[in-house]
Amino acid sequence: MMTEPAPNLRCSTSAGEEEVIHLLDLWRVIWKRRKFIALLAVSVVVATIGASLFMDNIYQARAVIIPITAKDSGGGGALSALASQFGGVAGVSLPGSSSSSEIISLLNSNILREKVVDRHRLMPVLFYERWDSRKGQWKRDEGISLNPLKWLMSLVKAAGTSDPKGAGGTEEEGVPKMWDALRLLKEIVQVNSSAKDNTIVLTVENRDPELAAKLATYFLDTLTEHMSSEAKRVALINRNYLEQQLQATADPLIRQKIYNLIAQQLETAMMAEVKENFAFKVIDPPKIPDRKVKPKRALMAVLSLAAALFMGVFIAFFLEYLKRAQKRGRGENVDAGRGEGS
Repeated sequence: MMTEPAPNLRCSTSAGEEEVIHLLDLWRVIWKRRKFIALLAVSVVVATIGASLFMDNIYQARAVIIPITAKDSGGGGALSALASQFGGVAGVSLPGSSSSSEIISLLNSNILREKVVDRHRLMPVLFYERWDSRKGQWKRDEGISLNPLKWLMSLVKAAGTSDPKGAGGTEEEGVPKMWDALRLLKEIVQVNSSAKDNTIVLTVENRDPELAAKLATYFLDTLTEHMSSEAKRVALINRNYLEQQLQATADPLIRQKIYNLIAQQLETAMMAEVKENFAFKVIDPPKIPDRKVKPKRALMAVLSLAAALFMGVFIAFFLEYLKRAQKRGRGENVDAGRGEGS
């Protein structure tokens, strides 16, 4: 019997040569279209750099805070012990330590952000492009607008079912509303937390570095004011309720416990009045940034170069495919014509 290893060897060798030939063909196509690929890459990179130069530099102010725990506040544990001994008085909301989730929810809440905007009169600052500082009023469109986008928006508003008065007052053309401010703050203000360190990071991005730091400070001040006023309100309600329970009971032991709870409510109200380090500590206060965070023009240029090279190679292969397809089509027609003539 005779074995035939040679054909298999020839087949594997032929397959390897075919792979090398295919790679060489691909390289020839790229080299043939090298000027087109280079021109496309340079054009895309130059356009990207040019567009990035028209983008505003964005600066980021950062503040790090940490919630006050029951151990730090001193008295939260004692109040919980008194409440457990008292059997849990119905109607008394015991003030405890502030949690990270509570502070994060408040920082992201619309009620706190509305207070920030109203308290510091930020509407002209947030929408500076629509504010006429010389006249001290909002810019309004005068005459007939030639912008088709505004026509489209007018048609949408006319066909809409929403009632501007029901949304909080009459709507004036060109005057931003509170909802516009809330949507803008959602884009430029971010709140993140670290469960490992039990810290909360508040970041504010703006084209003006000084304004970014001020906005972060405004948020912290408003958060302190809101939490302290809420604590005083709850403490007052609890104290009134406890005083009513004190008048309704004659047991000296229970009366002593109620006196202790009332004292704790008074202490909470006094601590809330101080405000500083009441609900959280500022570990790293916001500072005016000295460097922009975006746009990252160098990274944009590198990414655009990579994308342009990939696009150029793809277009080169596609053009080569079309060219060969046309040649094959002409060859088939010629062969068909020759067959008919013979």
